[in-house]
Amino acid sequence: MGLMDKLLGGGRGTRSTDEYVELDLDDFETESTASQTEVHIAKIADKQDIIAIKDAVYDGDIVVADITRHTTSDRTMEHISDELKQVAREVGGDIVQKDDDQLIITPSGVSVSREKLSR
Repeated sequence: MGLMDKLLGGGRGTRSTDEYVELDLDDFETESTASQTEVHIAKIADKQDIIAIKDAVYDGDIVVADITRHTTSDRTMEHISDELKQVAREVGGDIVQKDDDQLIITPSGVSVSREKLSR
């Protein structure tokens, strides 16, 4: 029996909702409720969308941007990528493209590994 089977109860038949407990986030409140760094999800449809992304990275947050509306050879996408690379350089952060559909932009002190985690 694998880990996922243990977690999800594989091979033991169906489960009922009575076996699950609803968790209230207030029960897990820590000393500081405000985090220093947030992860934002964004969608880049046109050049206007990068303004909010830039602001978030300048504020020290991480942005995962969906770029599926553009091809990597698209002139607009090249311009957007150049602007976001400049932002990452200015703040001392990092920027990577994951496959053909996402950009990950990080602030100072956060880098994105170019290696996949192995099992």
